[in-house]
This record gives sequence, structure tokens and C-alpha cells, in this order.
Amino acid sequence: MDALSEILKVVQLNGALFFNARFTAPWCVETPAETTIARTLALGAERVLLYHYVLEGSCRIALKGHEIQRLQTGDVILIPHGDAHTMSSSPDADVLHLDAHAVLRERPKLLHFGGGGEATRLICGYMVCDPRLIQPLLTALPRLATISLRGVSETHWLEASLRHVAQEANSPGPGAEGVLAKLSEVMVVETLRRYIAQLPPEHTGWLAGLRDRAVGQCLALMHARPAHAWTVETMAREVGVSRSVLAERFTHFVGKSPMQYLGGWRMALATNYLRRSSLSVARVAEEVGYETDATFSRAFRREFGMPPATWRRVNGPPGMGTST
Repeated sequence: MDALSEILKVVQLNGALFFNARFTAPWCVETPAETTIARTLALGAERVLLYHYVLEGSCRIALKGHEIQRLQTGDVILIPHGDAHTMSSSPDADVLHLDAHAVLRERPKLLHFGGGGEATRLICGYMVCDPRLIQPLLTALPRLATISLRGVSETHWLEASLRHVAQEANSPGPGAEGVLAKLSEVMVVETLRRYIAQLPPEHTGWLAGLRDRAVGQCLALMHARPAHAWTVETMAREVGVSRSVLAERFTHFVGKSPMQYLGGWRMALATNYLRRSSLSVARVAEEVGYETDATFSRAFRREFGMPPATWRRVNGPPGMGTST
């Protein structure tokens, strides 16, 4: 199992469309930042990753402080940090503006908008996930991640699936929403895989590290067995390199030592258990690789400024703060 698959398995991305659209020029849509979307859709403290897929036509996308990009049929664009952004048919000042806040509140199955000119069809949606579990992935992604599915034989199936998403968005049949959610998850994962494949050789970061044999295998080991009593020596032995080579290459790509990374991932897993399960603090400590709950509690307090039981009372659902 590779590290990307392992982390996505734990993160449990949950997807949904917020509109399936047919825009006709001139048009302009201003999408608010993830905090506004999360508040409007009552998503709580979850992280929101935005995406768009161009089914037909072309458009422009602009983020503040970022170069404007032109999107064509078959392009997928992922906004992993949830930046506010504007999509439009052209740079004209007199384009028609759609109130995205109203769209988010009303959630129409199919959205028609614009001035009646050249048509652009879009699937626009979001993925929801735990902010701490997704952090290793997010820190490695730019504000915009774009790939093209057009003309790529390996992704013909995905293009067909996305067109199926557009049809399902209009279907009142049973299970339609579940199909949409699963297909949007597949699309985002495939976008990440394609994005990794097109990174330049000199690129560093968590995603680039997956392509390095030693670093990728080391990450996979930690994510597959986070509670194991790992040391740099045992990981190096499993990977088949020296301790010094592993430490140097891991730090080069990921920006921290293997043990620092493992400690941070264990803390992220711990918060997930504390928020979403009724496991006792002692059991959580065991699940994330600490021999005693006292050792775990000290490490947790250093990271979050409070003991695990207090963190659970503050951040968990009502009634979850009594398990110790």
C-alpha cells in the first residue's frame, strides 16, 4: 500500500456537488472562501476542498495574488486551501454576476445562468475532511492544482464517470446523491495522482517525496502502521537504505525528520479518535503508539496546550468528554 492511499483511507474524504451548471457568455461567478462555504452549509470545523470540472467550453479562473488561468474542456481544477476565487467567461467589466451565496443556500440540481452566448458546462463541488488528518497533503499542494483529462487514455473512464455525474445531478432516483459523492471522491483522488505524476524532478514536498523510493516507502510504513515502535534505524532497514541516507532524503523532501513527522501524524490520529470515537484516553494512546497514557498525555499537552480529556470536551461532540 502506498502512503497516498493510506492517508486518504484515514482522512475519509466526503464529497458533494454544490452545482451542476450551464453558463452562457457573458457570465461571472464569485465563489467565497471555504470558511463561508462551511458556515453556509453547516459543515462545522471540517476542512473544505473545492473543485471544478469543465464538461464543455472554456472559462477563466482567478485567485487574488495568483496568475489568471484559462480552463478548457476536460480540465479539473482543485482549490485545496479553499481560497475565494472568481470564474468567468471573459475579463469584460460588464459581465453578469451570479450570487454564489444564494446558490449555496438553495443548492439547485441544475443551474442555468448568463447572457445567452457561448455555453460552458461545469461540475462544481467540494470535499469535506478532517483538517488535521489532511494537513500533510495540503501543505504539499499549491493554491490551484490543475490537470487535463482530455486525450489521456488512462483517464477515459474518469471522463465518462464525470459525465455520468452531470446526468445523475438531475436524477431524482434513489441513491443518486451517494453516486455523486463517490464519483467526486474518485475524481479528486485521480486529480492528485495525475498532479503527482506531472511534478518536475526537482520538486520537493510531501507529494514529491512519494516518488522517491526510500521516502515513499518510509511514509507508507508510518501511515500503514503508525502505532509500531518505529525508529529511524528500523525504518531504514525496512526500506533498504542506511539510517543517514533515509534521514537526509526524508528531510530534503518532507522538511522534517522521520520521527518528527511520525510524532505529528500520531497526534493528528489521536485528535481524530478523541473527536469521533468513544475510546478511552488510554486506548487512544495505545492506538497511536504510546506505551502509557501518561506519556501520551504529556506529548499531547506539548502539542495542543491541554491534556487529551480536556481537548475532547472542547472539540468533541456533546457527552464525549467523559471517557478517560
